[in-house]
Amino acid sequence: MKVLPIFYHVDPSDARKQEGTFRDAFAEHEKNIENKDKVQTWRNALKKVANLSGFHLKNGDEPTFIKEIVKMISRELINLIDDREDNLVGIDSRVNEMHLHLGIGFYDVRIIGICGMSGMGKTTLARGIFQKFNHLFRARSFLENVSLVSKRNGLVALQKKILSDMKLKIDHEKWDVLKGIDVIRNRLLYTKVLIVLDDVDEKEQLETLAGNCNWFGSGSRIIVTTRDECLLTAHGVQIIHRIKGLHENEALQLFSQEAFRNPNQCEDQDFLDLCNDCVSCAGGHPLALKVLGSSLLGKGRDEWKSSLNGIQVLPNRDIQQQLQIGFDALEYTEKNIQHKLKIGFDALGETEKTMLLDIACFFNGEDKDRVVDLLEGDCFPKIDIETLVDKSLVTILGGKLWMHSLLQRMGWEIVRCEHRNKPGKRSRLWRRDDIFEVLRENSGTYKVQGIMLSTSSPHQEELNPEAFSNMKKLRLVKICDVNLPWGLNSLSNWLRLMEWHEYPLSSIPESFQPNNLVELIMHRSSFLQLPMAFLKLKKLKVMDFSGSENLMMTPDFSGCPSLQRLIFDGCTRLYEVHPSIGALKHLILLNLKDCKCLSSLLHEINLESLNLLILSGCSSFNKFPEIVENMKLLSELYLDETAIEEFPLSIQHLIGLTLLNLGECKKLSVFPSVICCLPALKTLILSGCKGHPPSPILFSIRAPRTLSLPSFFSGLTTLVTLDLSDCNLLDGALPDNISSLSSLEFLNLSRNNFARLPDSISQLPKLKFLCLDNCSRLQLLPNLPSTTQFVMARECTSLQNYSNQVVGSTSGGGEFTVISCHKPVKKTF
Repeated sequence: MKVLPIFYHVDPSDARKQEGTFRDAFAEHEKNIENKDKVQTWRNALKKVANLSGFHLKNGDEPTFIKEIVKMISRELINLIDDREDNLVGIDSRVNEMHLHLGIGFYDVRIIGICGMSGMGKTTLARGIFQKFNHLFRARSFLENVSLVSKRNGLVALQKKILSDMKLKIDHEKWDVLKGIDVIRNRLLYTKVLIVLDDVDEKEQLETLAGNCNWFGSGSRIIVTTRDECLLTAHGVQIIHRIKGLHENEALQLFSQEAFRNPNQCEDQDFLDLCNDCVSCAGGHPLALKVLGSSLLGKGRDEWKSSLNGIQVLPNRDIQQQLQIGFDALEYTEKNIQHKLKIGFDALGETEKTMLLDIACFFNGEDKDRVVDLLEGDCFPKIDIETLVDKSLVTILGGKLWMHSLLQRMGWEIVRCEHRNKPGKRSRLWRRDDIFEVLRENSGTYKVQGIMLSTSSPHQEELNPEAFSNMKKLRLVKICDVNLPWGLNSLSNWLRLMEWHEYPLSSIPESFQPNNLVELIMHRSSFLQLPMAFLKLKKLKVMDFSGSENLMMTPDFSGCPSLQRLIFDGCTRLYEVHPSIGALKHLILLNLKDCKCLSSLLHEINLESLNLLILSGCSSFNKFPEIVENMKLLSELYLDETAIEEFPLSIQHLIGLTLLNLGECKKLSVFPSVICCLPALKTLILSGCKGHPPSPILFSIRAPRTLSLPSFFSGLTTLVTLDLSDCNLLDGALPDNISSLSSLEFLNLSRNNFARLPDSISQLPKLKFLCLDNCSRLQLLPNLPSTTQFVMARECTSLQNYSNQVVGSTSGGGEFTVISCHKPVKKTF
């Protein structure tokens, strides 16, 4: 524990010598004889603390004093994080080696590349740099697995992640990739940032996340890790660090950590020669050392020799000597490493091997809890995942399972070798060509356990009715781009995952009884009503029929008591939800977005596990149900673009609600003051609420299409984000007591009609981001609080005191950035 004493208007010498008010206070306590020993303990502690180095404020600037304290604590926390990290062998020397490339303290902007083959520690080095130096930057972001995440979630998701990490993203902003580039440039142009882009493999990823140095503020550093040095060169990266393997002594230390959990045990003469042989085989490759060492943990000398004999089937060469320019040399190197990594695979039990191959082929980057749910029964997923983590074959980051690309390719190769020429005799199929070869030729066998098609294509494949008939043991299927002109005769009853996009039939095979189903996902299906086989699934946790436009009613859910996620997003003809939904005690998510014919749910609702309720775009939905009891877990409620006219008073039972979206609710006539009693509300969205005459409570009679804001905001002390954009607000519409929103950080007032803002905005103690885009009548900005970082004021054609992208002063002497005012005029402060 480290103590940093703060002497606030107190002389440290008084504390140390216990004079002045300290002397008087102790004397008062000592009057009670029972306090004598306790007071002496206090005296000793005070003397000890007063001798420590700390902070002393006499009559100085308190905001500056507080900032210095925060900086110091941030530095100390970074050090604590470093101390808690695993003992990363060789990392300190490599981070220090990178210090010259980083040029910390210089004001230029640098993009720095770290390149090398898989498993050499590029990510580990980048993370070490990030942990050591991130406190020196105003904003920071570490994007891990850029290659995999961009292919799965898209580049926009990564753009948003950067801004979210830096607390510069407004909730519910939407953009495409090109607009995302503008958003990043605009918001980071004057900000000193540290960004790590890990495992980049395509030029477009660099162009959309870190186009060039002009995107970022002075002193910024962008670190890119990749296997492809040519990618860095093509992007104009001037500083490229080629990562090297571990030195012999470092390699021995890392191997011993994994093989013995004690780096000193390798000094045992019974194992020293074998340790040296293993280290020699791995050639300084960190991942190979970790996997090989973990596979030998707790085993005897004979088992070590057997493993070494297996490794040495391939001729051993020094890995770094093999890193030649030619593709063939690189391919040989990785195959050699994969062969050595397979020793770790061979040491696993059968269920652990099943889990590893499922992750390699289907679930790399997937949510751990989801994988556990899907595979429960086929193996022992929780225990098996823990084993794979212990053996350095899998890592868990942010609740997701991650497998190194080198290990993943090893898994692919193991499956491919089950039958090199006949994919229908392999256990897992994930390549599009292999999948459709098997389905077209009806060559699948009982050996096929999973088919997962991750990418869609405009081309439709026509299949015969027997395409799935021979795959009796199929557990997992994810498929799309299929046409069944002659129907479908059979599906495996062992299915635990059925994800079939654009299922073309209105029925399923009569023999299909998928009692083991955990997830049923059929986007844009052709069902008019759900088949009976889908109505009695006791293990089912996810039902998703998004975009199934022919569905008119939901089924009776009483046969699916385990449902956790229920999604009918975009079912535009759906007009009725079965009352049995009220009995789903485990339901976490209910998504009925864009069900435009749905007018109501239930009269009463008491879904005790519900966390997220989405009714956005349900344009006929006009009556919100009564909340029977405290729905403590409901966190987010989306009612934007609905026909809601009023709320029941029972909405106060939503005591855990953090987000309420009422954007574009044109018919909302009464905004109950009970909402300001919601104790956890952090985000309130009222964008596009311009009023519906003639309500005297919420809307002005003289200007019936203008949102009138009463003083109810004064109760929302937890509110962080408030969106009042496009509400046609006029001068005086914002209440003078807006400063009572003591937690507010993001305020969106875009597309309104006021000429001035109230001076009380300067008293918002935490305001960071103020958006005023398209406020064409706005003439002046008020003083802004010292916490303000950005003011977005694009197309504010009447604004007098700021020009394009300038830095202004806050009321507390700080700075903020005004971005892209439309009409450049003389700058005055």
